[in-house]
Amino acid sequence: MQHDSIENVPAERLHLAAAYRLIAHFGLDDSIFTHISARAPKEEAEHGFLINPFGLRFDEVTASNLVTVDLDGNIIRDDYGKGINAAGFTIHSAVHAARPEVGCVLHTHTVAGVAISSMKDGILPLNQWSLQFYNRIATHDYEGIALNLEERERLVADLGSAKTMILRNHGLLTCGGTVGEAFALMYNLERTCKAQLALLSSGAELNPVPHELAEYTAKQYESMTKDRGNPDIPDPEWEAYLRLALKHYPDLSQ
Repeated sequence: MQHDSIENVPAERLHLAAAYRLIAHFGLDDSIFTHISARAPKEEAEHGFLINPFGLRFDEVTASNLVTVDLDGNIIRDDYGKGINAAGFTIHSAVHAARPEVGCVLHTHTVAGVAISSMKDGILPLNQWSLQFYNRIATHDYEGIALNLEERERLVADLGSAKTMILRNHGLLTCGGTVGEAFALMYNLERTCKAQLALLSSGAELNPVPHELAEYTAKQYESMTKDRGNPDIPDPEWEAYLRLALKHYPDLSQ
């Protein structure tokens, strides 16, 4: 997909800015809080990442005002001039440092996500959406607002090689090889949480999917999405979302 206004915008910045707009578009943002980070262009930082500037709503994020920061917290580029949220650095630097294959980390505080994160059993195998995450979602116990850099070691140990995580009593986290993969995982995880809350609040008797069928379906998902995190392979779903973002919010490329 090409457009005159985006030809000279680094893809890393364009895609991350689009993800911020899409999270706002679908109502998954939380004021100026929570974060999405992505690996920075190599010409900006060999091992750095991009993250939102502190104080901007997600619908105000653009390709150029994203902040470049290295894994030690040093600001490399900050056109907006307000720095970054310390809690965001703690969580995102932890994952980027421990998982170099991860191109994007996405964290949300939604009503549905926070509600499920506060339930002891977490995600239940109740429908096809939820089975994507069956036995494949990590958990990390709540330690207060993520300002303690020592928490990073425990967080990445709990995450392991998983791509999705429930931050208990806090919210949701996804990571992917690309922005598109992390976004798709979060969008589906959010729908899973909403569906589970709707079922639980209905009072109806639940009909969980049996273990063998749940595991079979999870493996089907893995097979269907095995190339999604490879930046060299087209991702039709993310391309569709990117078109949506540029159609409604063309200023994101600025």
